[in-house]
Amino acid sequence: MENKYKYFKRDISWLSFNYRVLLEALDERLPLYERINFISIYSSNLEEFYKIRVADHKAVASGATESDEESVQSARELVEEINREVNRQLDDRVRIYEQKILPALQKNHIIFYQDSHVEPFHQQFIKDFFKEEIFPYLQPVPVSKDKIVSFLRDNRLYLAIRLYPKEERKESPILKSSRPPLYFVMKQPYAKVPRFIELPCHEKNHYLMFVEDIIKANLNLIFPGYDVESCYSIKISRDADILIDDTASSADLVAQLKKKVKKRKIGDVCRFVYDRAMPHDFLDFLVDAFHIHRDELVPGDKHLNLEDLRHLPNPSKSLHSPEKPKPMKLTILDEKESIFNYVARKDLLLYYPYHSFEHFIHFLYEAVHNPETREIMVTQYRVAENSAVINTLIAAAQNGKKVTVFVELKARFDEENNLATAEMMQAAGIKIIYSIPGLKVHAKVALIRRRGLNGEKIPSYAYISTGNFNEKTATLYADCGLFTCRKEIVNDLYNLFRTLQGKEDPKFTTLLVARFNLIPELNRLIDREIALADQGKPARIILKMNALQDPAMIDRLYEASEHGVQTDLIIRGICCLIPDQPYSRNIRITRIVDSFLEHARIWYFGNGGNPKVFMGSPDWMRRNLYRRIEAITPVLDPDLRNSLIEMLTIQLADNQKACRVDAKLQNIFKKRTPGTPAIRAQYTLYNWLCSNNTQQPKDQPAMPQ
Repeated sequence: MENKYKYFKRDISWLSFNYRVLLEALDERLPLYERINFISIYSSNLEEFYKIRVADHKAVASGATESDEESVQSARELVEEINREVNRQLDDRVRIYEQKILPALQKNHIIFYQDSHVEPFHQQFIKDFFKEEIFPYLQPVPVSKDKIVSFLRDNRLYLAIRLYPKEERKESPILKSSRPPLYFVMKQPYAKVPRFIELPCHEKNHYLMFVEDIIKANLNLIFPGYDVESCYSIKISRDADILIDDTASSADLVAQLKKKVKKRKIGDVCRFVYDRAMPHDFLDFLVDAFHIHRDELVPGDKHLNLEDLRHLPNPSKSLHSPEKPKPMKLTILDEKESIFNYVARKDLLLYYPYHSFEHFIHFLYEAVHNPETREIMVTQYRVAENSAVINTLIAAAQNGKKVTVFVELKARFDEENNLATAEMMQAAGIKIIYSIPGLKVHAKVALIRRRGLNGEKIPSYAYISTGNFNEKTATLYADCGLFTCRKEIVNDLYNLFRTLQGKEDPKFTTLLVARFNLIPELNRLIDREIALADQGKPARIILKMNALQDPAMIDRLYEASEHGVQTDLIIRGICCLIPDQPYSRNIRITRIVDSFLEHARIWYFGNGGNPKVFMGSPDWMRRNLYRRIEAITPVLDPDLRNSLIEMLTIQLADNQKACRVDAKLQNIFKKRTPGTPAIRAQYTLYNWLCSNNTQQPKDQPAMPQ
């Protein structure tokens, strides 16, 4: 029997989210360079999407790999649908960039040249700069079908050049066109020369130029004796997914990763991006020479790799973005106050990036120097390079403490960093547990086990977070972290670490752990709301996540909606649930994109007036619910529970950066009702947290609303 419920396609839904990121570049209320940065983020997101998701679908479409979720035909159709939507979005990106961003720069006396044409007063500078700073690093390589074909590196910019040998005597256009063309590719300097060059000011204007446009303006110096007909930017995106046998032992897994990470840059082509102004016969030559499949072609702009715009120089003092406030430190946790002593009395909840991640570092530092600390146990998924967290753990081991760290090696794009930090910790005497065969460990948890000096029982401490132990992303991602010494949570967390070490038969009484008790408890919570609705009582669910994709859990939400359960989904990225259907009329989807990346997973169930609130690491995706170890904790402290409910309330009331996602995957901005205050959730939440911090530093600026 056919399922009456329908779902958005995962990747098309993700493209809707990324388009919402691009829309931030249109918001003239934002500082100009922040708008430019959103074009960079959009472009960077799209690059990774092609290297992973589209590459996977193309592998299925070509028959290279098999999938339980899609056929060869459906994979081909999906790739075509993705390319159509991406091309539509790229048209909008060109329009936003050319019609909004460039004129705004010019209005602020920043002239950003967009081609090789420059004003007369800059022409000598361009020629001199090219000769002195760029020319020594250029290596044009001839391209000849089946004879001379160079390897195009992943995500590097190349110039494709077509030229003709010069003749001593002038020829008619007919004779000239009969000469056989020559083709070259030339990699742009990557590490030696900046992508954007600042030119000398003229009168009151500043000038910027792409390095490739400087190269194009001087091609005659590279190819003396030739007529350069045309030159266009191209680039290759390669499959960056690493296929490993994750059922292997830890030692074999480490060896596999070390070997395969090095091959990531030479993976199969998943897209060939080219300047859409390139003539068809020029493109046809390149396609044949580099053996590009037609379905790998993605038309781009004149300037590719716009993710580099995050490095665009800002020569105008008037355009400097207002400094964002530094994360606040809680006055209850000033340098004189022990976090251990505070948490022994009351649970503590931190909101990043509004609160300082230094509190967590201080928590570890206390554990290092506390004589009653027996063991520190931490999961590592994505840590910062030169991480203060890792350095503190190493200090703990050197201080004679037992330290156990579970390292998830299969965190995509962080494999090398995780391997390096794991080996460094191991050398310092830390016990390292590597990836579990067949599973990813995505839980973000830490445990400080303590015992009194005379054997008496004293509290141990648990920390459960929605984000990684990464002090850099903690200033960019909106996450939550809970400190507690409640015995039931501490004991469950210890059992979780025992599970990660291969101990069998784990039992969890309070924590919800994916692949153990999470799904049954979610079903019970939803059943409770359905029962309340059937009794004519208020029934309410609010789910804040990064992604909702699992059909089984979506079906449960559809079912709850049909029974009258009022459900709000605050989902940043992928959402495969379709709103505005007969079976989803009581479900609303909110998407918030703003200064910080919404990353927290917070779940609210009304429970007949005695709400239950949970926070932790998983989204409702198949991979999170069935193929990963995830940890979720109930928030048991009434004050902290109310604090999270307030956060959810603020986010649902956002009328500045919140969109409603409709049945066509459109981002419909929520409108501010006349006479109501402007609510920009991230900034409103920050100000609310400031008002609850009685000794906010005097030099701490308030976030504008």
